[in-house]
Amino acid sequence: MKIVFMGTPDYAEIILENLIKKYEIVAVYTQPDKPVGRKRVLTSPPVKVLAEKYNIQVIQPINLKKEADTIKSLNPDFIVVAAFGQILPKDILEIAPCINLHASLLPKYRGASPIQSAVLNSDKFTGVTAMKMDVGLDTGDILGYEYCEVANKTAPELFDELAKMAANLTPFIIDNYKKIKPLKQIDAVFSYSPKIKKEDGKIDFRDALEIYREYLAFYYWPGIFTDKFKIKNMKLIDTDSKNKAGEILEITKENIIVGCEKGKIKIFTIQPHSKKEMDVISYINGQRLKVGDNLL
Repeated sequence: MKIVFMGTPDYAEIILENLIKKYEIVAVYTQPDKPVGRKRVLTSPPVKVLAEKYNIQVIQPINLKKEADTIKSLNPDFIVVAAFGQILPKDILEIAPCINLHASLLPKYRGASPIQSAVLNSDKFTGVTAMKMDVGLDTGDILGYEYCEVANKTAPELFDELAKMAANLTPFIIDNYKKIKPLKQIDAVFSYSPKIKKEDGKIDFRDALEIYREYLAFYYWPGIFTDKFKIKNMKLIDTDSKNKAGEILEITKENIIVGCEKGKIKIFTIQPHSKKEMDVISYINGQRLKVGDNLL
């Protein structure tokens, strides 16, 4: 069984690693290397690093418009796609069955950030959908799915859990593809998850539950922040009390409790802009803040 794999981040890497154990991966498509960090060090995507470890051909086009002939020459039985970051043109979709492992229970959360959307919206469940790709954005017929609880997991924790589920689901779909009766999505009930932007992480202390869900959803990037600092470690205290936004309500040896217009949060560590992460007690001592003062 010959597979062309298309993917980029850690989520895709976990899926690829399981496929390598079971099938012949004739090529891996991934995004071009990108500069990372303050020093802008050119860095390979996780999928590329894994593929090169196994001496698999890696192709990193800016787009796929001229790749159909190359993929045809590889004669794949399947094209497997997981968080690739580019839309597949029609001429590639017609080469072989294209299976996408999308990290939501489609048709819910089509688009770029399904895991963060599930966390932000306090969903009870999320999951992975194996979908036969078409020319639309995550609109293809459903081949199978797995699900899990969202609970109070951070987005990175869910990414890891869903990637492992997808890694196990993919071989089942491939091996049983001819037996599966695809299920059409119900377009009337779909929702869309847009790409996360840095400014999405800015918080205003109006709603404690909203801050907490943003903290979980944006844990890896962009984080949650005010004009003065990022909140690096926090807990939700309550969701119903009425307070002044940003007022310090309590100070202990290790944390502070801060009011929101609705609810309270407990903060342990913060990172002032352009400085290192620090415990919040050191920060408020340096700012000479006390109970009743405003953290903002």
